[in-house]
Amino acid sequence: MGMKVKNRYVVLISGMLIQLCAGIIYMWSVFKGPVAQHLEWDPANAALTSSIMLAAFVLGIIAGGRAQDKIGPKFVTAAGSVMISVGMLLTALVSKQSPWLVYITYGIIGGLGVGTVYTATVSVIQKWFPDKRGFATGLMVSAFGFSLVIFAPLTNSLLTKIGVPSTFTAFGIAFFFVCVICSLFIDNPPADYAPAGFAAADMNTAKKQYTTSEMLKTRQFYLIALSMFCVLPAYFILNPLFMTLGAERGLSPELAVVGVMITGIASAAGRLIMSWISDLIGRKRAIYSIIIITMISILTMIIAQGVLFLVCIAAIAFSFGGTAGVYPTITADNFGTKNMGLNYGCVMVGFGSSALIFPIISNMLVKNGEYTVSFLLAAATCIVAFVLVLLQKNPEDIN
Repeated sequence: MGMKVKNRYVVLISGMLIQLCAGIIYMWSVFKGPVAQHLEWDPANAALTSSIMLAAFVLGIIAGGRAQDKIGPKFVTAAGSVMISVGMLLTALVSKQSPWLVYITYGIIGGLGVGTVYTATVSVIQKWFPDKRGFATGLMVSAFGFSLVIFAPLTNSLLTKIGVPSTFTAFGIAFFFVCVICSLFIDNPPADYAPAGFAAADMNTAKKQYTTSEMLKTRQFYLIALSMFCVLPAYFILNPLFMTLGAERGLSPELAVVGVMITGIASAAGRLIMSWISDLIGRKRAIYSIIIITMISILTMIIAQGVLFLVCIAAIAFSFGGTAGVYPTITADNFGTKNMGLNYGCVMVGFGSSALIFPIISNMLVKNGEYTVSFLLAAATCIVAFVLVLLQKNPEDIN
């Protein structure tokens, strides 16, 4: 497979750098205003780009997962990296005559590229770290979440100083070099690989390696994917509203911007901390904690003002990040790592469906800027998620 990587930490750091660049998917809220102004585009139409990119992201995870299970992660990661860069470079060329092309360049091409590198790097690292699977996955996906913290202020500064087209061009070129070079180090370990001091006959190595068609016939898969669908609505309902709702709840514009960065930090922290905790207390208990934090926070959000509003937002972002950290590990624990790429892609359909469906339902429920019913809906889905996790078997009981 070309360059043989002997040090698993080189694979981890390379994957984290790629994930840091790929986290640009969560930054459309920063690009949206300046892009709409530059292209003389209706902001409501510009806002749709985010939903299109999230849908393409999930499709990229499925397609990239299938490809990397078949031909290996190095080529797939490089191809996804090129797509992210091309998406950025083409977005720089979009003109006022056809602003909707951003849906294709940033939304579809960029989203597919991000999904492809996301699944390939997460799947690979689980094979290199069977002894610290939760922690390694958490580090990998926390880089994805932390992207917002680094790139939000940088993007704001670039958009002001050099304008929209030059900002996209700069990102396109930078991401091409960083991601394509790092992808050369993304490779599967040898088939019989086991880290020093780790018995290869460990439960996860010895257990059955499910193909995707076998996984889709299990009850456990549907309980996992549906629980993911039901844990996330609070975040997806709040995410597009954050700036406007923050202003209504007494935040200054400056505090609202700080709040956006806080959500990035909280999401990255959730990915790292909950993954690590799940190694210590078990995956199901970690998910119960995430569900309870989300439910308390979304109910408090009904009355939250000022600083309490920020605390609730941070807690929900932390739980959202925790979900992204723990669910890949749950999938690997239950169905093995051999076909992890496509298997996790199927679980992520729960994520994509939740991202598309709940903001639409929320918009239908909102009357005169009153979000109480939406927040109660998100709390109700937490109860459903709790029951779905309760019904899941422990991975060691599956074989």
